Amino acid sequence: MFNTNSLNSTSRLFNQPMMILLIIMFASMLVLTGCDGDSSENTTDTTEVSSSTDTDTSTDTDTDTDTDTDTEVDDVDFEATDWTDETHSKDVDPNFDEVFSDTEVKRFDIVVTEERWESMIDNMTELYGVFGRGSSSSLSDSDEDPIFVPAEVFYNGIEWYRVGIRFKGNSSLQTSWQQGILKLAFKLDFDEYEDDYPQIKNQRFYGFKKFSLKNNYNDESMLREKVAADVFKDAGLAVSHTGFYTLYVDHGDGPEYFGLYTLVEEVDDTVIDTQFSSDDGNLYKPEDDGAMFVEGSFNQDDFEKKTNEDDEDWSDIEALFSALHDDTYTSDRATWRTNLEAVFDVDVFLKYLAVNGIIQNWDTYGLMPHNYYLYNDPDTSKLTWIPWDNNEALQDGNMGGALALDFSDLNSSSWPLISKLYADDVYREQYNEYILEVISDAFETNKMQAKYNAYSALVAPYATTEISGYTFLESTSDFYKAVDELLEHAEDRATAVDNYLDTQ
Repeated sequence: MFNTNSLNSTSRLFNQPMMILLIIMFASMLVLTGCDGDSSENTTDTTEVSSSTDTDTSTDTDTDTDTDTDTEVDDVDFEATDWTDETHSKDVDPNFDEVFSDTEVKRFDIVVTEERWESMIDNMTELYGVFGRGSSSSLSDSDEDPIFVPAEVFYNGIEWYRVGIRFKGNSSLQTSWQQGILKLAFKLDFDEYEDDYPQIKNQRFYGFKKFSLKNNYNDESMLREKVAADVFKDAGLAVSHTGFYTLYVDHGDGPEYFGLYTLVEEVDDTVIDTQFSSDDGNLYKPEDDGAMFVEGSFNQDDFEKKTNEDDEDWSDIEALFSALHDDTYTSDRATWRTNLEAVFDVDVFLKYLAVNGIIQNWDTYGLMPHNYYLYNDPDTSKLTWIPWDNNEALQDGNMGGALALDFSDLNSSSWPLISKLYADDVYREQYNEYILEVISDAFETNKMQAKYNAYSALVAPYATTEISGYTFLESTSDFYKAVDELLEHAEDRATAVDNYLDTQ
């Protein structure tokens, strides 16, 4: 069995004879007294978690190891004593000020039973092989998500009960696992197990149902996920809120520091509920070939529905394909634009392209068929672009590097949603206006460098104290070097914009 803390294995073995003796004595007492073994209460300890590493680990004692969310549980007899409307109820507005801060590094403690943790590790081994063995060249093509298990989450001395937790990610998850780095990203769902535990029906975390805890993979500055989201938000685009958190996980041996994470608001939770008029529209998370929008490539499976899942209707996506590839593109460009704008928020997409091009992000549309959402805004009945997963932004990147501002290196036939719009004089002019707007405000050089300096000073005590096996840093100097590269990147992008606009 996988063990992430071998230093404690000896003491466990040493205590096994005593444990066996206690079990025998307890069994004898049951026989002698006729005691019913089902009568004992199994309650959840709600001892406050302090800022030190003394998290209580006695939250539950079940030995369930099922590998899905329909887990049979035997720890249902507990009282949610920390529950208040403000902290746990669904009937409050999301408290963004409490959860997402630009001036604090907050802390989560996750407490999960040893058996459930082992089931998570066993499942990861089934999906991706033995921990610490393999390389990025042997990535699995499995599209199966890791399993959820119930765990307790503590924040500021308050407990949230039987929260669904699982590991998350695609290639970043596999690569971290195969490299033997346990600083893995997590998904938290606060009412995932409400059917098993009636006490937590509609449990929320200050109004939020779920989060992603991003592990800042491939980002030695640990700033890029948050800063990129800040820039999109400052430019007026819908995007997830983010915040810095340290994470401690107790899976049987006491709290272990898993490192500095970025908490990310989920698009299919509060983003569409608070940044649009309602969350009634269709939300899609495109992935794979269809997500490139090549003519004739539409496939329902490539446009996973995150809302209205039972409604077998992708007509809004099909309408976008039809409008984009309509013959009027060559015969009547004005009509083509009118028809496209009737089903797709072109203005939002052009501003997104401007922001994404300036900050540079190779791991999204234009080079990779993923890392964005499409939401059919109920107010406009138009599909609206929402950026997602920005840990690879703010650098030239892989796959030959991020796209040039003039898209001269774009494979036009593979990415028609960019190539057709940029080839249109009206849309190119609008895009250029957004380029100038963004570099003058949301990504203005002095503003960006001040942001980098403030954030790096904030997180440095936590980033530079990550421990071996739970960090992507080889030394603390890696962190400071990465921050310096971001400062230089801000200047370089201003120069790149000047050079681009001079040619227009």
